[in-house]
Amino acid sequence: MDPFRPEGWPRVVPRIVTADVEGLVEFIKQVFDAEGEYLADRPSTLRIGDSLVMISNGGGAREFLHAFLYVYVPDVDRCYRRAARLGVTVVEEPVTTPYGDRRATIRDRWNNLWQIATRSTGTVAGPSS
Repeated sequence: MDPFRPEGWPRVVPRIVTADVEGLVEFIKQVFDAEGEYLADRPSTLRIGDSLVMISNGGGAREFLHAFLYVYVPDVDRCYRRAARLGVTVVEEPVTTPYGDRRATIRDRWNNLWQIATRSTGTVAGPSS
């Protein structure tokens, strides 16, 4: 382990700066089954599978920054439906790409873009209710 970073942390951690940290944290937890909690006094760090993302407020001289993240999930259609129930803007409904990912693109109410994907293996089932 490198002594210059916290144990279990990757070298690169995306960070989203927003005025509504608590709301964005809850959204990410609901849509991506993320682990972690809202922290009022410091950046909130969420774990999505083996990845981390930090969410913090603008505090001081920081400007609000949006993200465009590509997230692999076990079932893109299920994740897409959860996000749709939370009122996201649909940019791209689930589609199977030529390179083998079944992917959808959504925009959350904080103006972040999320491409959610599942690597296709063989026949891909369509969305179910």
